[in-house]
Amino acid sequence: MGPLSKSLLLFTLNWLDGQLTLLWIRMNVATEGNAIMAGLLEHGDVAFLAIKLTVGGIAAYVLYRFANVSLARRGMTAVLVIYVALMFVHALTGCVALGLNIQFL
Repeated sequence: MGPLSKSLLLFTLNWLDGQLTLLWIRMNVATEGNAIMAGLLEHGDVAFLAIKLTVGGIAAYVLYRFANVSLARRGMTAVLVIYVALMFVHALTGCVALGLNIQFL
């Protein structure tokens, strides 16, 4: 996967995270874990999503723009791993929202 694909994936996962976060919060299933973003939610969904997408877009662009630098490549990998893990958390939250009983060992 090339730098542009990774950057677009990062932005897409960031957008999906924002949308799912709003969904879970409005359904009273979860709360925002980031205190700064939780504060933005007090200003409304549009402000929350606008800032989230702006920050995510800038991060995706910078990591894409400097993809020739080793630190940026490792940073992109780290951020994508974190977002994929976060998508699993969202999936589990969705299971709870649907009333599914998920048990781990």
